[in-house]
Amino acid sequence: MSWHLFAVFFASTFLISATPGPNMLLAFQYGMNYGVKRTLWTLAGLSLGLFILLLSTLLGLDVISRQSPWLLTIIKAVGAAYLVYLGISSWRDAGDGSLMSDAKELSAEVEADYGAFEGQAGTPQPRSLSSAAVKASPSNLTLFRTGVWVSLSNPKAILFFAAFFPKFINFSAPLWPQYILLTIGLFMSETIWQIVYTLGGKKLASWLDVGNRLAWLNRGCGIIFIIIAAALFAEVINSFMV
Repeated sequence: MSWHLFAVFFASTFLISATPGPNMLLAFQYGMNYGVKRTLWTLAGLSLGLFILLLSTLLGLDVISRQSPWLLTIIKAVGAAYLVYLGISSWRDAGDGSLMSDAKELSAEVEADYGAFEGQAGTPQPRSLSSAAVKASPSNLTLFRTGVWVSLSNPKAILFFAAFFPKFINFSAPLWPQYILLTIGLFMSETIWQIVYTLGGKKLASWLDVGNRLAWLNRGCGIIFIIIAAALFAEVINSFMV
């Protein structure tokens, strides 16, 4: 992978990571509720869950590229179509809802779902985050496990990685050095924004909720998705013409 291609990848993932998805919203809400120091446990859990999903995707692409190259072409085509869908959805849904309310809704869902999971294991279920759950001050292990659970409970991440990464991987060159660079780039982007949302989430949310700022951020991501999809489609077409 050339440094130019890596720079494009990092710039793309950096902008995409800035959008308030489940991981960022959890970091934002927990940073306000439990403080920065304790939320670092949640960030560690989010990173571990993300790494598991990322490793699963890269290993899958590695096996497919070696054993079924034709299937990799299909994955690129389907992935390009999925990115087009994401791009259109990001544009159309831009600006829907409030970042503050979205974070609170996610936190309530996390507490309810994770509490039910804990209850099945025989431990008491916490109440809503907006009430006594905040006062209960969950343990560091609970904060860590919640981060892992939220990351792993988003299967769309695997679909996104499988659609997004093939554009930046040269499958005719050694793969693992490229995988390491992709992993470093993605984790740098995610970690930077998780810390930003944790440290200054309230100010950032207030800034994004003004006017159309959040809408244009989502639209920018939509444009990136469509551009990468077009490049993937071009690679698929070229593979048939060679």
